[in-house]
Amino acid sequence: MQQNSETLSPVSAPEPHRFPCAQCGASLAYTPGAELLRCGHCGHETRITAITTPILEQDFQQKLHELSTAAPANDQIAIHCDSCGASYSFDGATHAGSCPFCGAPVVAKTAQHRQLQVQALLPFRIAHDQARTAFRQWLGKLWFAPGGLQEYARNDANLVGMYVPYWTYDADTATLYQGERGDDYQEQESYRTVENGQEVEKIRTVTKTRWTPVSGSVSRFFDDVLVLASRSLPRAVTERLEPWDLAHLLPYQEEYLSGFRSEMYQVQLDQGFERARQIMADVIRRDIERDIGGDHQRIRAADTRYGDIRFKHILLPIWISAFRFRDKSYRFVINGRSGEVQGERPYSPWKIAFAVLLAAALLGGGFTLWQHYAKGQDSGPTPKIRLYQGAAPQWRSVPPLAATGFCQARSAACGV
Repeated sequence: MQQNSETLSPVSAPEPHRFPCAQCGASLAYTPGAELLRCGHCGHETRITAITTPILEQDFQQKLHELSTAAPANDQIAIHCDSCGASYSFDGATHAGSCPFCGAPVVAKTAQHRQLQVQALLPFRIAHDQARTAFRQWLGKLWFAPGGLQEYARNDANLVGMYVPYWTYDADTATLYQGERGDDYQEQESYRTVENGQEVEKIRTVTKTRWTPVSGSVSRFFDDVLVLASRSLPRAVTERLEPWDLAHLLPYQEEYLSGFRSEMYQVQLDQGFERARQIMADVIRRDIERDIGGDHQRIRAADTRYGDIRFKHILLPIWISAFRFRDKSYRFVINGRSGEVQGERPYSPWKIAFAVLLAAALLGGGFTLWQHYAKGQDSGPTPKIRLYQGAAPQWRSVPPLAATGFCQARSAACGV
């Protein structure tokens, strides 16, 4: 069927926002990797008009003060579906999804439900089929996976595209520290040991460390420290999806959410900054160690001041799914921009046990070969005996025991 294209105005619509097809009236959904909405029924395309609103960080301290005096937000989002007439509601975290009765996509505005609004997002670049392919490749690379896992997980997993809320924090930091610098040096020392049944004295070189008190300061500007603002996903898994191409953030537009789910933040602004401080502290510690120098470092105290703290509220695209295997659920996530897969997975105890036994056998075999080689070196060269056959002597190598037996039987012929 022929596909038509038109331009969609970025002007905001009343709550909630729906995206009907201008040609057949069905619902439009965002197409990953393209700046357009596509009708799944007739193929009609509607291009998204980019907006040029600058994405600016907000003042952290000022916003905290404003939040402390603001009225509490209403968590529940009530929706009336124009497509089928049903009424339903999203849970306290979701603001974009589809009607549970007819599947029509809808994006609710969040001004009444969250005090801080989304400023920017990264649109999906990886489509559903690409995400499923990445998941299958990830399954194929798993070590010690139970038999049948790949086929079972492929059939059981149901991928859902979701825009997940994040905070980004900027901060100018200055840290004063006290600690110690350790410099290695070598000394000769004598020690006594037993060789061939006799106690002997020997000399060896040992490495020691000389510690010197130090103090100083380091400074660093942090830009876009990323913190998950959702409690629906495990932080340890989502952090492994990094890095994100935040340089390509776009101003928030509801059109990119059509056909996908989206969450509102559940981690508050000040709570997110506590996590950001932990991330910054790891980097600052490495800065202090480099500043101390030497071979070893000890940090006794560090006092960090955070200045000019600013933040953004953004959405990042993640494909989410889970599969059940042997009565246990395993979640996995896929970076909607790069295709990176991370998640929970089962292990096969039998494969692990076999690998341990195989490693032990290889180590044992190697040790036996080394012993045999060492014994061969200690036994010396194979002795040779002289055999006279007529007038011309010949040399022939035989094992030591054979040579001994021959000499006992033919002592007159032995020349050893």
